[in-house]
Formats: sequence, structure tokens, C-alpha cells
Amino acid sequence: MTSGPQPLQADVPFMGRFQHSRAELIADGIVHAVGIVLAIAAGSALLAMSAFHTGPGEYIATAFFVVSVLTVLSISLAYNLWPISPAKWILRRFDHAAIYLLIAATYTPFLAQLKDVWLARWMLALVWSAAALGMATKMLFPGRFDRAAVVFYLAIGWSGIVVLPPILEILPSTTIALIVAGGIVYSCGVVFFVWKGLRFQNAVWHGFVVTGAGLHFAALINCLVIDRL
Repeated sequence: MTSGPQPLQADVPFMGRFQHSRAELIADGIVHAVGIVLAIAAGSALLAMSAFHTGPGEYIATAFFVVSVLTVLSISLAYNLWPISPAKWILRRFDHAAIYLLIAATYTPFLAQLKDVWLARWMLALVWSAAALGMATKMLFPGRFDRAAVVFYLAIGWSGIVVLPPILEILPSTTIALIVAGGIVYSCGVVFFVWKGLRFQNAVWHGFVVTGAGLHFAALINCLVIDRL
């Protein structure tokens, strides 16, 4: 006779990667909850204040960034706290694909500041095309190319270096410093993203995500509000 858990194991590939203690799940849930609350507060403040200082395109791009941060954190919360089941494996696709969404959405309001419209459009097309490719790969080939995906995350995340000179000309130095700091925090967090054997690895990784997003929130507030007062 076959035992009960076997069908579940067949439906949930790499089931062992989902094994976390109760304490780890609680810690991860707290990090997500704090991140979502802070994102709602910071996002509301950013959108309320920037409404008086931005054009329609800038404002839409900023709103999309706020929505993307909340979407990423919400999907991540659902995926990481969901009981082991076939549904968790499906949620994993959305969670990993959402990382690409966050990267592209973070770039959008900053690239909207470029004076060269064609350069801004070219760079936005490049970033969003790469993100769309990454999202499609995560959705269509779950559990595959995970190591390559980490490299791809970092490559898209730092692709803005190619337009660094015009960015330095248009954005305040404080904004640049906050953007770079956020990128460094995200990049350092990747160490914990791949360090599956570390206790509380998920909570630590998501702590880096919340911190990186917070720095980019601060960069937008500085760029769209403080610098325009």
C-alpha cells in the first residue's frame, strides 16, 4: 500500500525546501507585516505629497511603484506562510516572478526624470522586456533556472549603470545615494536568499527586501517632494 503523503510529494516538487520551523514562520510573518504596514504608510505619504509636485506621467509611475511594493510583499506573505501543498508550489511561481516586477517598477519613476525622452523610453523598454522575460520563465518553468534567475535579478537591478551619466545630471545627490544604498541592500540580501541552510534565512532575506524598498521610497520622496520645495 502507498502511504498518504506520497501523492502530496508528487504534486509538490522539491518539497524539502519548504521545511521551516514555527519560530521561523512567525519571524517571517512579522517581517512581512511590518513591511506591508510601512509600505502603506510611506506609499500614502509619498502619493499625497508628490501630487502637488509631479506631472501625470511621473505620478502614475510613482503610484505603480507603490502598488508593486505592496503586491510583492503580499504575494510573498501568502507564499511563505501557506501550508505545504500544490497551491504553495503555484504561489512560488508568482512570488519569484514578482521580484522582476519590483525591479522594473522601481526603475520606472526614476527613469521618468530623464530629460532625453528617447533614452528614457529605450531604457524602460529594456528593463521591462527583461523583467517580462524573467516573469515568463518563472511562471512557465517553475523550479528551473533558479541559479540563473539570481544572476538575472542582479543584472537587471544594476542595468541602470548604462544611463548613469544623464541620471547623475538630473537627480539630486541625496536621491542617487539612496538609490545606490537600496541597490546594495538588495544585493547583499541575495546572499541570504540563496543561503537555504541558514536558520531564519527567509526572515533575514525579507528584512533586506523591506529595507531596500524603504530606501527607494526615501529616494522618491527626496526627488519628487523635498528637492522641489
